[in-house]
Amino acid sequence: MRIVLVGPGRAGQSIAIAANAAGHEVVAVAARGTEQACGVARRLDAGVLAIGEPIPAVDLIIIAVRDRAIGEVAGQVAPVARNAAARAVHLSGATPVSALAPFAAQGIAIGSLHPLQTMPNPDRGARSLAGSWMAVTADEPLRSELRSFATSLGGIPFDLQDADRTVYHAAAAAAANFPTAAFVIAQRLLESTGVPFDAARPLVDRIVANVFELGSGASLTGPIARGDADTIDAQIDAVRVAAPDLAAAFEAMVTATRDVAASRKIEGEA
Repeated sequence: MRIVLVGPGRAGQSIAIAANAAGHEVVAVAARGTEQACGVARRLDAGVLAIGEPIPAVDLIIIAVRDRAIGEVAGQVAPVARNAAARAVHLSGATPVSALAPFAAQGIAIGSLHPLQTMPNPDRGARSLAGSWMAVTADEPLRSELRSFATSLGGIPFDLQDADRTVYHAAAAAAANFPTAAFVIAQRLLESTGVPFDAARPLVDRIVANVFELGSGASLTGPIARGDADTIDAQIDAVRVAAPDLAAAFEAMVTATRDVAASRKIEGEA
């Protein structure tokens, strides 16, 4: 595919780098300020455009700006893309495809491709796309084209209904960020005792493997899973002393884990 990337942020760059490596051609990179796009464009041997400049003939326009700016940017780019492209997508997991309505008004097919992956920087993000699941929302024939594009990047495409995007994105945020918050708490508590956080890595690796091998409910262990109230209370008291600023968060995690343990017992009895 010949591609124009609009918005050289981390996600857009990650996709562009991976696409280039997969044999696609990133023809141009567009941004509000051309200076912002220059470094990315040089790396991809692509041209540089300001948003609103005419788009060259391409197969796909990728809108990779912040969620709240997608509609505005679509309105600026669509009029100069009428004869340049037949397809436009955004990379947001939460924003409906209708945010690209200005493209549809120009007769350009619209959709969304959302990699279910964290992309902390472009190089790491591009490498992490291989093996990642990627949500595709589009009507045919764009749906099949996006699935093929995702596969070319090493991804595993799956269909996502537009009406399900908010719940899907909430699930993605939970999977990506809730464990990180728990790790921050664990790291602070371990280091307060002089134990390095690296000591927890084999435990964490095994827990994550168990979740996907045995199921999330079956992987829960420890005093909450056992219903050992005395140990739990002692832990809460210890955290209040060792890290008072984390006590509320730790107790909230305890409550959430108790809810999971309770629901697991109910399901087991059903």
